[in-house]
Amino acid sequence: MPDKPKETPHYAGHRQRLKARLMENARGLADYEILELLLALTLPRRDTKPLAKALIERFGSLKEAVLAQPAQLDGIKGLGEATKAQWALLQELHARLGEAPARRGQAVTGPQDVARAAMARLGHKDIEEFWAVFLDTKNRIIAWEQMSRGTTNATAIFPREIAAAALRLDATYVILVHNHPGGGSDPSEADIRLTDKVADACGALDIEVRDHLIVTDHDFYSFREFGRL
Repeated sequence: MPDKPKETPHYAGHRQRLKARLMENARGLADYEILELLLALTLPRRDTKPLAKALIERFGSLKEAVLAQPAQLDGIKGLGEATKAQWALLQELHARLGEAPARRGQAVTGPQDVARAAMARLGHKDIEEFWAVFLDTKNRIIAWEQMSRGTTNATAIFPREIAAAALRLDATYVILVHNHPGGGSDPSEADIRLTDKVADACGALDIEVRDHLIVTDHDFYSFREFGRL
C-alpha cells in the first residue's frame, strides 16, 4: 500500500498568514505574533504561538522577553540550545545597533552619546559590569574596554588598572560606565568612593575622568551633570 501523505500541521496555514501580514504591514502584528515568528526560525516544527504568549507573560513585555539572558530561558519547555543561541545573537545585535553612535573615532558631545550605547550593551544585563571609554584630546573615542564583570550588585574595580589602560591607549580623558542590574541609576556610596579613587589614579598621570555613567535599561545617571566631577 502506498504511504499515506503526511498531514499538514494545524499551525502551518496560520504561520503562512502571519508571514504575509508581516510583509504587508508588520506594525499591525501583535507583540506575541512577532515573537511567534521569531521562535519559528529555530522551532519550525512546533506551534510557537502558545510559547510566544507564555514568554511575554513571564517576562512582562516583548522587549524584556527578547532581551532575556539565555540562561533565563533554562527550564522553559521546548526551548533548546538553538533558541538560546538565537537569543544571544539578538542581544548582541541590539547592543551593536545601540553602540553605533559611539563607536571608535566618533566624538563625544555629551553624556547621552555614551549613555545610549551603554544602555543598549549593559542595561538589560543581570550581572554588574564595569567599562571604561577612552577619549583622545578631541573627545574622540579611542576604545571601549570592559574592566570587570561581577555579581548582581557588585563588581571589583582596581583604579590603577584603569589608569594603566588609559596610559597604554594614550588617552586624554576617561568616561567610566557601569550598570545597576534591576535597580535605579542613582550612585551608591561605594560608587562615589570608587569614582574619586579612579579620578585620583588617573589625575596623577594627567588623565581626566570626564564622567561616570550609571545605566539601567531605561535611564542613566551622569556624575558630571550632577556636579560630582
